[in-house]
Amino acid sequence: GLNLMSKIGYIRVSSIDQNTDRQEVALKELKVDKIFTEKLSGKNTNRPELNKMLDYVREGDTLYIESISRLARSIKDLLSLVQILQEKGVDLVSLKENIDTTTPQGRFILTIFGALSELDRENILQRQREGIEIAKQNGKVLGRPLIEQPKDWDKVITLWSREEITAIEAMKRLNMNRGTFYRRLKSYKKLDEINNR
Repeated sequence: GLNLMSKIGYIRVSSIDQNTDRQEVALKELKVDKIFTEKLSGKNTNRPELNKMLDYVREGDTLYIESISRLARSIKDLLSLVQILQEKGVDLVSLKENIDTTTPQGRFILTIFGALSELDRENILQRQREGIEIAKQNGKVLGRPLIEQPKDWDKVITLWSREEITAIEAMKRLNMNRGTFYRRLKSYKKLDEINNR
């Protein structure tokens, strides 16, 4: 049978410690099929091998790393890499931290990572919202001016909220793209709440 699932290794060495041996030995014992080795100079932040590896891995593959610090440079970096791997259906095994996402324990760790990343995003959004509020109170209104509601807005939204037309149809009638439609809907709901207090 053709085994399409590959074991991929990723190694990163800094210019100070150009020694890949320890990482290589660890990964070769696992009989990985292909190793990507990143040699980083102090100034260089591009990681061409990381990008090659991310392009190369396919669903069902497993990525082996010697330790998380070899894969990622920060928590944020780690979270986004984990997300990319998850979206591609690639498992991650880190020897030092003993993380293996093919196991329930490993998947649980990913869930925690996911929750952390969600929390991070929430905090950023919260700070943005607070910033906008403060700016408004100081008389600076950020962002684009609110455009007048399209004239059929109320009619179309009423039909849509009664489920007589689909959101797609509503967007068509209002000549809006998805983003604008949902953004409008949000600000419309807020206005509604304010007016009906």
